[in-house]
Amino acid sequence: MDSQRAQEIVDSPTMINVSYHGVPVYIQEVNTNKETARIFPLDEMENEQEVDINGLIEESS
Repeated sequence: MDSQRAQEIVDSPTMINVSYHGVPVYIQEVNTNKETARIFPLDEMENEQEVDINGLIEESS
C-alpha cells in the first residue's frame, strides 16, 4: 500500500478492511515522511504499533 491510499483509508467515514501480515488492523494515523503508519490489531486495541506502510494490505470486501 502507498502512503496516499493509507491516508485515504484513515480519512474515510466507512470502515475499510486492512491487514498487516494477515492480521486485521485499524490504521490510526499515517506518517508520510517516514512511510509508516500507527496501527493496532482489531482484536487487541491496546497493542498499538508503528509499522512500514508497505506491509499493509487492503482487503477486498
